[in-house]
Amino acid sequence: MELIKRNIHMDRIKAEAVTQFTLEDDVNIPENKPDVNALNLEKAELVIDEIRPGADSVTVKGKLCYVLLYHTKEEGCSLVVLEGKLPFEERVILQGALPTDTVAAEGEVEDLTVGIINSRKLNLQSLITLTARVEELYDEEAPVAIHGDERAEYRRMPMELAQIAICKNDIYRLKEEVSLPANYPNIFQILWSNVSLCDVEFKVMEEKLNISGDVKLFVLYEGEGEEHPVRSFETTLPFGGALECHGCSEGMLPDIRYQLGQQELTVRPDFDGEERSIGVELVLDISIRIYEEEKLEIISDIYGVANEMEAVSHKADLRRLLARVTGKTKVTDRIHVAGGSVLQLLHSEGTVALEQQSTVENGILLQGSLSVKALYITGDDDAPYGCAQAQIPYKYTLEVPDIAPEDLGKVHAEVEQIQVTMLDGEEMDVKAVLCFSTVVFKNIAVNLISQVTVSELDSAKMSGLPGMVVYVAKEGDNLWNIGKKYYVPVETLKEMNSLESDEIKPGQKLLVVKGC
Repeated sequence: MELIKRNIHMDRIKAEAVTQFTLEDDVNIPENKPDVNALNLEKAELVIDEIRPGADSVTVKGKLCYVLLYHTKEEGCSLVVLEGKLPFEERVILQGALPTDTVAAEGEVEDLTVGIINSRKLNLQSLITLTARVEELYDEEAPVAIHGDERAEYRRMPMELAQIAICKNDIYRLKEEVSLPANYPNIFQILWSNVSLCDVEFKVMEEKLNISGDVKLFVLYEGEGEEHPVRSFETTLPFGGALECHGCSEGMLPDIRYQLGQQELTVRPDFDGEERSIGVELVLDISIRIYEEEKLEIISDIYGVANEMEAVSHKADLRRLLARVTGKTKVTDRIHVAGGSVLQLLHSEGTVALEQQSTVENGILLQGSLSVKALYITGDDDAPYGCAQAQIPYKYTLEVPDIAPEDLGKVHAEVEQIQVTMLDGEEMDVKAVLCFSTVVFKNIAVNLISQVTVSELDSAKMSGLPGMVVYVAKEGDNLWNIGKKYYVPVETLKEMNSLESDEIKPGQKLLVVKGC
């Protein structure tokens, strides 16, 4: 007897670890930069340069790239940009990892604090969360048919499965150019910029992956002219394109994660030779997982009629799609500005942090905070610019019917909209819409038969069974386990007892004839 098996392609996380560490350093202001009077804005991103896997550990090497915007009292432009890097090397304990494994690592800047030591020196402190994981692809062999002459009864279990069809990382390059409106001055230099993505969608097509979305661009710049006026410009750029993706087709299920990687803004001359155009070049780092759903009948149990058959099985975790969901929630709050010196808002931006997720009844409870920054003009000549910051907590349940703790999916969070308005000189109103999305797979724990051994019937066991018996069904009985006990095919039991279905009730009497 031979089991005919079907390979089910799966992916899993072999090893994963999360660690936090602090980067701190004193930064001297370069000689070509003026003194610091007040800090306005700061941002930072983690760049990973090298990943060195080892036995049960991985060493990650990279740098924290920071950008600071500060005000100076010296003559010239009152706003100054300072950029720099803080290198790091961190060893992460990663149980189960091997030196030959491919390890993925990603870092997140949880907090960046900048303090003024004196007019020529700053102190930077940053809390970094570093995640390292080893993902692997593997196959589960599921029995779907039997080949051989032996008389056997086998039970089929219908299943809806999701198996991975495509697993890879890719990049998408985006190039756009935008021109300033006619009433804006020419650009002398860019002081501050913020680029974010929203409404990004991926659609699986034949041999390709369509991508679309919007780029939100904010630029604070120093204009040309004797007074070097400071101006802000904000716009939204729609984009669309496609990535080659061999093996995919319409109807497959995408589970795709992305993050904004390398970004570059350049000032370019327009058709008249004036510095009025901004070139935007972005790189999206994309993690592509595409699944294929399939209905399959798996042989879950077997017994012999003319022979002894023993099935050897192993535990396996298969899965099916439970839900692909998106949810939104509104966040509102007010920011109080000490001193009441807000004359005009220049720019506001927000980032969402997902700090905790847990399974609740029919959903995933999400908790975290929205970090808001608002740059504004003050009425103080000594410090004409200010920045208000706030952390606004949120709690939201993403509805996922029938979810269990082991089914928890990875949730993607983003700020879909944010609006900050002045109420008066001391207070700002914040309204934001947060968007969450996830793909949740239902874990299915099964015992997969890996092999069947066939031997002669046990004569002592057979002689102990009655040739004919009236069997009284008990709670939990079914035709399968009765037939397996007496070596009788299920169909024979049905015919002998004039049954139209496999269902029997406790107390029901069945005629069983051995050897039929």
